[in-house]
Amino acid sequence: MRTIYDTEFRPYGKAIAGYDTAPLVTALRNNTPRPLDHTVYVPSDAALEALPLAKQLADNVFGGMPMQMGYCNGSNRKLNCLEYHRCSEVNIPCEDIVLLVAPLQKVQDGKLSTGEVEAFLAPGGAMVLLYETTLHYAPCNGPANDAFQVAVALLSGTNTQKPEIQPQTQEDRLLWARNKWLIAHPQSDEARQGAFIGLEGENITLAN
Repeated sequence: MRTIYDTEFRPYGKAIAGYDTAPLVTALRNNTPRPLDHTVYVPSDAALEALPLAKQLADNVFGGMPMQMGYCNGSNRKLNCLEYHRCSEVNIPCEDIVLLVAPLQKVQDGKLSTGEVEAFLAPGGAMVLLYETTLHYAPCNGPANDAFQVAVALLSGTNTQKPEIQPQTQEDRLLWARNKWLIAHPQSDEARQGAFIGLEGENITLAN
């Protein structure tokens, strides 16, 4: 499988070197849940945000903007949805994960063929930046992994309570949470909860 270090990943983001992620990985492993049958997402975790790495990311990677650090942990092998934000996102996994990504530019009227989705391996301990124009969602289990723990850094407030709006455009119908636009596959739980259904084709599932 291609990785975040391969040239094919360049349109979607990049690996960031030079930071010591070991203390963060240890904190994730020791202090956050690791469910084996579902995923859990916490936008902001005070213990992770107190680590020196969090301030480095806020100052260096996000250019001094207010930043939150939380986690996405659990087990997942399906695409289900794709989301995007008006900012980049940083992922730091404890163990190998697979990122399913696609270009936002391919979305037309909220619709996207799942044939546009590509898979990339992100190794444990790496730091990966996903660009604003990269569609993504919950990570998938890496090969031979039964679950994952991933730190997620975004601009503060992202993925929290959705603002109350009167939709003015087609894109407004995709807004699912604060700074979170979501396109769901019809087979996903999110679609059953009322998310905009726009993913067409196979709901990609990775092999065990």
